[in-house]
Amino acid sequence: MPELPEVETIKRGLAKFIMKQRITGTEILCEKSFIGTPVTGKVTNIRRFGKALILDLDGGSSLMIHLRMTGQLIYDGTERYAAGHPSDNFTANLPNKQTRVIIKLENGTLYYNDQRKFGFIKVINTNEVPTDPFIKKLAKEPWAMTPAELYEKLKRHKNSPIKAVILDQTIICGLGNIYADEALFSAKIHPTRKAGSLSQKETEKLLLSAREVMQKSIDSGGSTMATYVKADGTKGDYLEKFAQVFRRDGQPCPVCGEKIIKIKVAGRGTHICPHCQRKSND
Repeated sequence: MPELPEVETIKRGLAKFIMKQRITGTEILCEKSFIGTPVTGKVTNIRRFGKALILDLDGGSSLMIHLRMTGQLIYDGTERYAAGHPSDNFTANLPNKQTRVIIKLENGTLYYNDQRKFGFIKVINTNEVPTDPFIKKLAKEPWAMTPAELYEKLKRHKNSPIKAVILDQTIICGLGNIYADEALFSAKIHPTRKAGSLSQKETEKLLLSAREVMQKSIDSGGSTMATYVKADGTKGDYLEKFAQVFRRDGQPCPVCGEKIIKIKVAGRGTHICPHCQRKSND
């Protein structure tokens, strides 16, 4: 699944191609993938709430798009631009067997493809976006949250592993597996420590680390996960340039030289330096 920095990159990229264009029609090829009644109108804004994209239209309606694990947005106009799960769809004839929704624009077509049908496009009133159940449950993103707010939330989940807690989008929004590992490493916190064991100082360090690693990823165009390609079809370079531990098991820690290992935390593959992230203070 694309993480917040990837979705932010997609938002910025697609804005170059579809902003101010008018949606003239919608063809639904899979009812599960489209919620609501199709609408028309000019795209006046593209926003992001967590990992959800919002396309605001001038008629007072919005399209909420969530790519989930295998979703793709492919704009085909004078040029083709793609975002999301990479496959031959980026260069293949469209629509194809993975195309679920076709959004027709004045000067091109936006295809929504989704191999596993986990994602969706949903029509909602623009003024109801903040109160939509999917949006409403999202917590603040790291940039909007204070250390005191995060510390209070950790105390409420004091017996849960800290990694599981920061992956919960209702506690802090936007951290996925990559950036949780990177933030915990930067803050020198073992991912299995109980959330309630973190001091206020450690909590502040964790929040600042989350902001830093995610901002670096946004600035570099996102990660190069096999399931992610930028809006122009090229890959981001975060993992090559900035990732310290994620998917680097067996390699030396960039800080101390100890070998990075991979463990399981809350059912998720987790990368740590056993020297820099010693488990203590439970």
